[in-house]
Amino acid sequence: MRTAVMRMRRDDGQVAVEFLGMTPTIVITLVLLWQCVLLGYTYTLAGNAADEAVRAGTAATRGERQAVCQQAGMDKLSDAWRSGARVTCPPSTGYVTADVTLKVPVLFPGVVDFPIDVHGHAGAVEEATN
Repeated sequence: MRTAVMRMRRDDGQVAVEFLGMTPTIVITLVLLWQCVLLGYTYTLAGNAADEAVRAGTAATRGERQAVCQQAGMDKLSDAWRSGARVTCPPSTGYVTADVTLKVPVLFPGVVDFPIDVHGHAGAVEEATN
């Protein structure tokens, strides 16, 4: 009986020590998961902005297509992603394309970006004008 009590006293604080040892691993895992979410969301935003830019570009006249296309692509981005964004709508006949390039934020959108670009591309057939 006495040895069981002595053994329990030697294990005092073991859970606290194990928790402190695992805390950095848990925090790093959560940070990496959050960064993966931001990367995926940036890909989603780039694709959506390219789709919206092409949609607006197909409805515009040829003379104003490039400006309308670029503006529509930028309008679909929040301020955090808009700062490093590039929307290009090259002139073409019959097929409208848009390319969107965004920077991937580090942990907090709008503060610091990775030197990694995410690209979104979309295309659609030009609407017939009467």
